[in-house]
Amino acid sequence: MPKLATNGIEIDYHAEGAGPPIVLLHGATSSGLEDWSAQRPLFRRAFRLYIPDARGHAGTRWDVADGWSHVMLIADLEAFADALNLQTFHLVGFSMGANSALEYATRHPERLRTLLICGIDVQRQPRANVARKLMDPQRIDREEPAWAAALERRHGPVQGPGAWRRLLPAIAEDVATMHLLTPEELHRVCVPTLVVGGDRDVFVPVDHAVALYRQLPDARLFIAPDCDHQVMVTRPGLFNEAAGTFYRTTEAEARARAEDRP
Repeated sequence: MPKLATNGIEIDYHAEGAGPPIVLLHGATSSGLEDWSAQRPLFRRAFRLYIPDARGHAGTRWDVADGWSHVMLIADLEAFADALNLQTFHLVGFSMGANSALEYATRHPERLRTLLICGIDVQRQPRANVARKLMDPQRIDREEPAWAAALERRHGPVQGPGAWRRLLPAIAEDVATMHLLTPEELHRVCVPTLVVGGDRDVFVPVDHAVALYRQLPDARLFIAPDCDHQVMVTRPGLFNEAAGTFYRTTEAEARARAEDRP
């Protein structure tokens, strides 16, 4: 995959398709291609896809001495979009990626044609406690050795052996201390938005997803039945159907937003 040197790191990313640009941001501990594998065939028929790996994940190297926070991820996204000269684009994010996408939208709504966010909360709990428990490297080694091996295969070749054992606690700490977007900030997201959740998500209760949806000026809501945090992985057919409907029904508005951009 190509690399883009920007914001002090080299962002590893995948690009394919033709059409209006769309950036897809993955969740914590994963990679872009893994999280969005079931969406690529659908999206690349209508969009030019850009799927980056976040710092510290898979192909985008992270130096632990630099620290780690969601603020860095937002700065990475800003630099990534600027370096690719994406004047306006569609933005999609899952979990950690959705946090970055939503905060980017509060800062740069004029750059976005649409926003699709999945598995996201703007409340501290229960996600902070769940993240600290699930992302404990000792617990993973003891209780989920297969996941430990998968994390090593995913991140070890570029980040170095055992790097995930430093990354995961840094992510969990950031989830527990990160800035929570205020109603005033959310009101700035005057962008066609789809909020997606799973009805069995232990990170984001359904009522939290509904509360976020109600605070966004131009939002739609889709709750996938019998589904956990990773809607696009667990129920890809339902996710793709909801996403396809969203993009079809907002196409005219998205085009107008792009044309209004100088």
